[in-house]
Amino acid sequence: MKTNSLSFRLSVSSAFVLTAFFYLVVFVLEQSYRESTENALKEKLQIHIYSLLSVAELVDNGELKMPTILREPRFSNPGSGLYATIKQADNVLKWRSLSTVGIELPSSDRLKPGEAVFEKGADGRFFLSYAVIWENEAGLEQYYIFTVAEDDLSVSSQIKHFSDTLRAWLLFVGIFLVLIQFLVLRWSLKPLRSIVEDLDEIESGNKSRLDGEYPSELRGLAGNLNVLITSERAHLERYRNTLADLAHSLKTPLAILTGCIEPDDAHKKTATEQISRMKTIVEYHLQKAAAKGQKQLTGEIDLSIILEKIILSLKKVYCDKKIKFSFNQNDNCMMYCEEGDIYEIAGNLLDNAAKWCKTNVKVNLTNLDKDDNSLFSVIIQIEDDGPGIPKDKLDIILQRGVRADEHIQGHGIGMAVVNELTELLEGKLVAGKSETLGGMKWQVYLP
Repeated sequence: MKTNSLSFRLSVSSAFVLTAFFYLVVFVLEQSYRESTENALKEKLQIHIYSLLSVAELVDNGELKMPTILREPRFSNPGSGLYATIKQADNVLKWRSLSTVGIELPSSDRLKPGEAVFEKGADGRFFLSYAVIWENEAGLEQYYIFTVAEDDLSVSSQIKHFSDTLRAWLLFVGIFLVLIQFLVLRWSLKPLRSIVEDLDEIESGNKSRLDGEYPSELRGLAGNLNVLITSERAHLERYRNTLADLAHSLKTPLAILTGCIEPDDAHKKTATEQISRMKTIVEYHLQKAAAKGQKQLTGEIDLSIILEKIILSLKKVYCDKKIKFSFNQNDNCMMYCEEGDIYEIAGNLLDNAAKWCKTNVKVNLTNLDKDDNSLFSVIIQIEDDGPGIPKDKLDIILQRGVRADEHIQGHGIGMAVVNELTELLEGKLVAGKSETLGGMKWQVYLP
């Protein structure tokens, strides 16, 4: 699965970290910019208050007088977005700018002289209130609160523009960093892909060892794999040579013994039994020693081709019985193992089926779903319409030298070899009765 890919996991993890980092950066920068913009607005409103203080005049009767035209023209335009009021204690309005027509500015609680309060009102406007004690020339003191407010529109538009620009740039930078990250991961993991490709070449027979230029961290792994490959090949070659030498060495003595008993009828029966016994022992141990088991270094074989060859051979051997072989198969039933092991398993089972059947032998080759959690991927099922095997004999026929019918010629080691080879391949052998043909049904589950 793709989720099991090291490159996929690294990419997803890095993308998650980058996304979280960028969200945090956006949040921090937006908050910082908002605070900076509001502080700038506070200073701007403070300047407006100082401007109002500079033009205000407290007359002799204690009344505050403001000029008709102010330096800031926005105070004179209704709805301009900049507003000002002057109040006395208990929120008694003494003056308001022309821009406040139809607008009620919020009022602050009683402030201490010289104290300023900057807030955002419920109507969305920012306002700054500043309290002063004014004394005229006659010594009369008056308490006033100067309030200047400005719409939130300017602040919001600045923050929105900054936020949009920030997000656009961070998105561009994020995409660029993801691309760089992908290229870095691909470059960093290239040696691993190189080893995998070299192993595929070894499995297909195009290479004999890992001979690529690998980084220092992977050289030890490549060296150990080369030692394993060399050891496996030497081990396999030694087995084959030993078996060939043993078969050749035993062939001549057995032929001589067979020739020696022909003129001597007195000991012919005894000698024949012993020679048959020797052949049985030699055949069993040769087949047992030749069982290699599942090896990833042996390469893939197509099970359907092997079964077709076995069926074609048995048709010739049992041509007198006119057996009807039925072969149902899936495409691409591939497996890593020695071809000879499959010949031994399927050959013995098919030979027994052909030997005991009446007229029909059915073979099914099924490729299991790879997404299944089962340990097996292939099932070889062989059925016949013969008499079958009693249940009490199903276990004992898998033992060496035991035959289902002692009157039938044979050595009694075929099923034992099938059972041992299946176990070596980490498979499973299941016996039962055929529901369709009524005879024996054998199922070989292979990984």
